[in-house]
Amino acid sequence: MSAAGGVPARPLPSADDPRIPTHIGIIMDGNGRWAQSRGLPRAAGHRKGVEALRRTVRHAGELGVGYLTIFSFSSENWSRPAQEIASLMSLLRRFIQQDLKELAQANVRVIPIGRRDDLADDIRALLVEAEETTRANTGLTLLVAFNYGGRDEIARACRKLAERVRAGELDPAAIDETLLACELDTAGIPDPDLIIRTSGENRLSNFTMWQAAYSEFVFVPQHWPDFDEASLEAAIREFCNRDRRFGGLAAGMTGG
Repeated sequence: MSAAGGVPARPLPSADDPRIPTHIGIIMDGNGRWAQSRGLPRAAGHRKGVEALRRTVRHAGELGVGYLTIFSFSSENWSRPAQEIASLMSLLRRFIQQDLKELAQANVRVIPIGRRDDLADDIRALLVEAEETTRANTGLTLLVAFNYGGRDEIARACRKLAERVRAGELDPAAIDETLLACELDTAGIPDPDLIIRTSGENRLSNFTMWQAAYSEFVFVPQHWPDFDEASLEAAIREFCNRDRRFGGLAAGMTGG
């Protein structure tokens, strides 16, 4: 693999190198535009997007990434045309039914995040099946953000804390960032080090609003169906070249 202009790309750190991001989040954008640019129905783009997802999950595990969160269906996506939603639900069913066995054999743990109380019974059952089947796996953890919105996640966490206060179990003065984080869908999961968004859009779109406070962002022009192993490696390579200070100063710098 070569960088632009034929210059060989620097090799990635090894899988056990601390510079490899522990947690990557991906906003998988551009399936519909990929299809439309080829004169195909949007559903064809979503099908190709599933192929890109399979490649990415497999390669992330090979590279030593510990957690991968994919934005598969947002709470705002319900406003899309009914035919497209039906196609997406069909793809979800097929992905879990066909790929779950392979994911389990690859030691991948699947954790769905997002609201489940307003989902159809069969979809909710599939998410539970994916979670329960892979619960004991110790390899890559795949968080599937389905019917998910970052603001909704924070609001649900706040409601849980409010209920504890109302029940007399919690002093409001005790509520801090750590306590709220424990009520999020991602409780116990490290925040994303790197968030990748495809298709040239430069926004977060309600994805992991709380957890992304210190994430590094890489926006790539490719539509999601074209995202491949080289794309993932390029994003990780860019991440490794970032200077992450978490509000502090870089080495050798002084205040002022």
